[in-house]
Amino acid sequence: MAFKDHFSRQAADYGQFRPRYPPELAAHIAMLAPSRAVALDVATGNGQAAVDLAAHFDLVLASDGSAAQLGRAEPHERVRYLRHTAERLPVATQAADAVVAAQAAHWFDLPRFYPEVRRVLRPGGIVALWTYELFRAGADVDRVIDAFYSGVVGRYWPPERRYVEEGYRTLPFPLEELTAPPFELVTHWSLRQVLGYLGTWSAVDRFRAAEGRDPLPAVAESLAPLWPPDGSRRLRWGIHLRLGRVTPI
Repeated sequence: MAFKDHFSRQAADYGQFRPRYPPELAAHIAMLAPSRAVALDVATGNGQAAVDLAAHFDLVLASDGSAAQLGRAEPHERVRYLRHTAERLPVATQAADAVVAAQAAHWFDLPRFYPEVRRVLRPGGIVALWTYELFRAGADVDRVIDAFYSGVVGRYWPPERRYVEEGYRTLPFPLEELTAPPFELVTHWSLRQVLGYLGTWSAVDRFRAAEGRDPLPAVAESLAPLWPPDGSRRLRWGIHLRLGRVTPI
């Protein structure tokens, strides 16, 4: 299966407008790992999760199939960026303590991904796959965002998006599963930041390519009266996490 590159064209905006994960998430993964030598962040994008993990692991190998994304990745002394797909992990057998994928596992060829996970993780190694849902900001904003998501660009979402909509509950996960505690993203964003984030959606990119116009000005017009002038609103993003452990066969 070919690499599904939905984000190279948005690479410049991805790092600027995607929300940061709560630091407690990386800390929890590190606490569960058998050691803190090596973590692997798969489909790292601009390296947000990789940099979070670097606060806890000696080395983070952050891989992505997109050269454009890696070119915009956040530098860190304990993060090494590599161009590889999720189905061919750049790690020796039983070399990693944790494998993570943030907002990305739904794009993988999962029957090829999981054998690689089992190969690269040492016994007791941790797998953490997570996604986040649409932000919630209050009923007035939520109605506009939901209509934009489902109605305006809805037909341009790739079919794998259903795993995100289902909170990763239906994502295949053939590992010993661990109970995942709740995590939540909270941001305080201006309208400009929200529109920048919407512009990173794969469905928005596909809408522009197919219809030859930008859907964002119309949603900006609907949101503008709902935003404090020159101010921000509090946004909440629920995180859905699948945690697993690799046990000796």
